[in-house]
Amino acid sequence: MRLVSAGVTEPLLGPDEVLDVLVPSRALAAAAESVSPRVRAHRWAPADGPPTGDAARSKVWVPRSGGAPFPDEEFFAALPDLRVVQLLSAGAERFAGRLPEGVALCNARGAHTPATAEWAVAATLAAQRGLPFFVREQDAGRWTPRTHHSVVGASVLVVGAGDIGRTIGRMLAGFDVELTYVARTARDGVHPTSALPDLLPDADVVVVIVPVTDETIGLVDAEFLAAMKDDALLVNAARGVVVDTDALLAELTAGRLRAALDVTEPEPLPEGHPLWQAPNLLLTPHVGGDIPGTNERAAAAVTEQLRRILAGEPLVNVVGDY
Repeated sequence: MRLVSAGVTEPLLGPDEVLDVLVPSRALAAAAESVSPRVRAHRWAPADGPPTGDAARSKVWVPRSGGAPFPDEEFFAALPDLRVVQLLSAGAERFAGRLPEGVALCNARGAHTPATAEWAVAATLAAQRGLPFFVREQDAGRWTPRTHHSVVGASVLVVGAGDIGRTIGRMLAGFDVELTYVARTARDGVHPTSALPDLLPDADVVVVIVPVTDETIGLVDAEFLAAMKDDALLVNAARGVVVDTDALLAELTAGRLRAALDVTEPEPLPEGHPLWQAPNLLLTPHVGGDIPGTNERAAAAVTEQLRRILAGEPLVNVVGDY
């Protein structure tokens, strides 16, 4: 195949050339080498220092998922043949715009879609039906009947019309919701973000599932929240930096809005942070993508990319500049 980056076209792999790949685990190394005898996987961790020997010839690097520190210049200098960074996650904000020239960035689009969409729907249902309240009452041994809200027939605004956002919409469709999509670019059935001030006041539930970009950092600010109707539910399945934490805390404390968060800013949420005690909040510790099978789907995204490289096919899930 030929890799195009920054207007430069160069061959990535010769027809009989071995493809060296840098991976974070033995399991992923085994999966990578199962693709072809031409794949040679090298396990590497940040604590190992810059790659050396055969590992330094790697053309593909698969970073460990999670919050590992971004490598320094010495790491990239040790990999002069690096051409592709293949992520195990859908989010690419830690890497976008930070790779050396000529290195393509690809994510694992779809690997986390079912799990993240399921969390968003589960959190919406739990928050709307007051399940956190009833769990607390159960722990206290109290029988406290109370009517909360409903998802059935609710007006749901999904901010983010990508793969996960669309899956959330399909899952919610069975509840006869009134579904509206918003994204950066308007298209058939999708409103532009400029329409948010007109759409927010009518939404019972607002689900945020956008990538982290310059435009989306702080998107859900005081003005955004103020435009939401009283007692509406905010569901954040994106990243913590998309929401202004202080502005959300003010709305929760005042009792005007409710929220369900899988991500926070800061993260992990430190001991004593006011979000721990905020009313009207359902909080989970960034586990939206953590279900059985997620790791296997992420590994499959890697092996499919390696197969494409060996076959001379175009890369998939290439992340542009955010």
